[in-house]
Amino acid sequence: MKAPLGTLIEGSSNRTFNRLIALIERMSPPRVIAVGDAVSENMLRHGVPLQVMIIDNKTKRKPIKPLLIEADQTLYLRNPPGSLTEEAWTVIRKALGEKGRTKVLVDGEEDLLALVVVLCAPENSIVVYGQPNEGIVVIRVTEEIRERMQQILNVMEKPSKS
Repeated sequence: MKAPLGTLIEGSSNRTFNRLIALIERMSPPRVIAVGDAVSENMLRHGVPLQVMIIDNKTKRKPIKPLLIEADQTLYLRNPPGSLTEEAWTVIRKALGEKGRTKVLVDGEEDLLALVVVLCAPENSIVVYGQPNEGIVVIRVTEEIRERMQQILNVMEKPSKS
């Protein structure tokens, strides 16, 4: 999972998020979803239109001061490190169906939740997560990328997809 699962956009924060904004404007995705605290905060700071953010109050697996991110609703889920719980699937599906901006606060770890998001998000949605010390990874949800994510899930020890 250390290799990017989508397109890696490298460069300075300004350059990276300007390229992301241009991509979103060109594609008009039905949903823009961020997985991770730093990427969520940076997307909002750079004016990226964002409907769902999934955070765990950690960056590079170290606790950080909780982000004060405004959202229309906040959902909570428990997801231990290195796992994908049934609750994660349920809450992410709910978050993706909400109107306005939804924050999902994870007790545990959100790293693997990008897999769940890609498998549950509407076609052509954009999923963004951080690639530590490199940039951001952008995934456009297509049937092909869903198949790839499902293959990754299939080789995990105990997938818990409903």
